[in-house]
Amino acid sequence: MSPIRARKKNLRREFLAKRSEIPRNERDRISHALIKKFLATEIFRAAKIIMAYASTPDELQLNELFAACFAEEKILAIPFIVGKGEMHAVEVPNFDALELGDFNILTVKHGKFIDPAQIDCVIVPGAAFDISGGRLGLGGGYYDRFLPLAVHAKKIAFAYDFQLVDDLPLEEHDVKIDTVLTIERSICHEAL
Repeated sequence: MSPIRARKKNLRREFLAKRSEIPRNERDRISHALIKKFLATEIFRAAKIIMAYASTPDELQLNELFAACFAEEKILAIPFIVGKGEMHAVEVPNFDALELGDFNILTVKHGKFIDPAQIDCVIVPGAAFDISGGRLGLGGGYYDRFLPLAVHAKKIAFAYDFQLVDDLPLEEHDVKIDTVLTIERSICHEAL
């Protein structure tokens, strides 16, 4: 393993351990505040198709964002894993369409795939982010392969304040994001 990959692996373990220690009520409070912040942006208002991840218990919870997309009649998509390191965007017509899939992550088993080039905004998960848009992913490479296909999408992360750092080790294939929203800060490389 290269030194940069070893460093990324160690940092990922450190940030995910810290994230798992956040009490549920605190996680829910921060999730609500970040989604409220995002719903007030021009990016959300203008987007017709939004892709977001189906939250695991340790992640910031996005059900409130899903509900806002349904209420505003936006097309909502989530990842659909098709192979190692490969995913597609699948439409979520409503909460009832979600079911437990691989790795105990919610998915839509029989949904319509969405062309990544049609997506306006992708909410991107990660273990940590830096102020230049660098992202330390979860280690599977799914988003690093998918995001270059979403050529028109704004790439946004919701994060705990401790997940936003000055600098992360990055490799050539690591895709940067446009905006990181935390409770205390918003790092934007394009206007919200």
